[in-house]
Amino acid sequence: MTTAITRKAREFRGTHTAGRSPEELRELVSHAGAELELAPAEHIIEWAVATFGDRFCVTSSMADAVLAHLASTVAPGIDVVFLDTGYHFAETIGTRDAVEATLPVTLLTIEPEQSVAEQDAEHGTDLYKTDPDRCCALRKVAPLTDALASYDAWATGLRRAETHNRVIAPVIGWDARKGKVKVSPLARWSDDQVERYIADNGVLVNPLVYDGYPSIGCWPCTRRVAPGDDPRSGRWAGTTKTECGIH
Repeated sequence: MTTAITRKAREFRGTHTAGRSPEELRELVSHAGAELELAPAEHIIEWAVATFGDRFCVTSSMADAVLAHLASTVAPGIDVVFLDTGYHFAETIGTRDAVEATLPVTLLTIEPEQSVAEQDAEHGTDLYKTDPDRCCALRKVAPLTDALASYDAWATGLRRAETHNRVIAPVIGWDARKGKVKVSPLARWSDDQVERYIADNGVLVNPLVYDGYPSIGCWPCTRRVAPGDDPRSGRWAGTTKTECGIH
C-alpha cells in the first residue's frame, strides 16, 4: 500500500539538483538521526528520498537484494551503485545482473581506475596478499568515494547484528571522510528479520550464501564459514583485517 510519505518521496524524487553544504548536511543528521532511530526501514528510505531526491542512492554488495528491493518499493528507478572490484565471484556478478533485470532500479556498476592487470603491473602481483589494505583502498574505497561525488547521501545495508564493529552504526549518520550523509535503514534488523523479508518478498540472494559464505567479498579474500562461527570470520581469514575501509 502506498503511504502519504511514499507519495511525497516519489513527488520529490529528481527535484534536488544542487548539493547541500557540509554544514547543512550535518544539521540534517543531528535532527533526523534521533527522530528516525526507531522508524521502520521503509520510512527511513522515504525520508532520504524526500530529503535528497536524486542526490540519494543505494549501494549494494550483492550478497542479497534486500536493500535494493526495499528501496525500489519506495522509489522505483532509484540508483543502486554496485562496486565491481575485478575480483568478484561469478555468483556475485550474476546476482547483480539478476537484480538489474528484475527490479525497477537504475543499476550503476562502478569500477576502479586500474584493471587488475594494471594494478599488478604497478604494485606487484596479488596486492591482496602483500598489502590487503592498499588493495581495498584502490579497488573499493577510492572508487566508491568517486562514485558518491554526485550524491549528498547514500544508503548501505550495514546491520548492527553483523559484527561487534558495527554495533554502534547509526540509522542516520555523518561520514566525515566523504562529507556525506550515511543512511543505514537495516541497522536494527536481526538475521531473522532479514530472512523473513527475503522469504515474504521472494528477494534475490547470492547463491554463495547457501554454500557457506554468509559474508561475501572478493574471491581471493573470502572463505567458507563453519556453521555457528562468526559470519564475517571468512573475510580476510588468517589476518587481523576485519573491514575493507568503506565503513
